[in-house]
Amino acid sequence: MSKRAFGPVDLILHHLVIRRWRKLAGLADHLSLQALRPLRLRALELRQALDRVVFVANGRLTRPLIGSNTFPKPLHSDWSWRPQLWRGPIFPPGQAAVESKTMFGDEVTMFHDCRISELTVRQMRNALEKDLAPYGLRVDVFKFDGSFLSLVIELPDSAMRGLTRKHLLRMNAVIDTEKKLEIFARLNIQHGPNTEQMVRELPIDDKEFSIDFDLAYTKLNEKRVERAWVDLIFEGPEMNQVMLRDVNFSRRPRAEV
Repeated sequence: MSKRAFGPVDLILHHLVIRRWRKLAGLADHLSLQALRPLRLRALELRQALDRVVFVANGRLTRPLIGSNTFPKPLHSDWSWRPQLWRGPIFPPGQAAVESKTMFGDEVTMFHDCRISELTVRQMRNALEKDLAPYGLRVDVFKFDGSFLSLVIELPDSAMRGLTRKHLLRMNAVIDTEKKLEIFARLNIQHGPNTEQMVRELPIDDKEFSIDFDLAYTKLNEKRVERAWVDLIFEGPEMNQVMLRDVNFSRRPRAEV
């Protein structure tokens, strides 16, 4: 297929088609309306196919590559993970007037208590040279009449396997905001009927950072760990744009003293 699609015959046909459409573009100003209508229809059909090729090519050729799980991990890490939202395309890629409990992919859910939602969320392709995650998530907040806005990231089952109080759980993130914004990360680990919670405030002046949750300060029942998730809580997000260029996690045992 590849040899036929890009052989010498195809090259000749391509040049002929380009020459024909350039000629038609030059004649468009002088054609009758009756002749212009079918020409426009053919041009739209062609553009639809071309737009599809360009969209797929941009997605596959733009770095970082789709599916990449590459990011810096601390020494002796025994688990690492980047959520699918930042790793590959989701469908639909975005929504306007986002309702509470709306999911983006299989692992990320937005919660809020707005009476009238003026929240827009869209997955974006990362293209900066320094980006390691293939995708980012843009959250546009206009009028905000609620008391809280949070993005909940459900950790996979692999994060719970072998989890002990000797572990440090690290979250790396790259977050751009239009205006300075207070953001908190809250780790929740459910073990039996109880849930351990640890809260960290993200550095307000840094776009790229790492925070650690030290499980030694919890009362975690290691034999009953069932579920874990992280809440990203945005304080006073009205009239702001938040671009989460990357969010990823890793786990490592604490150094023995």
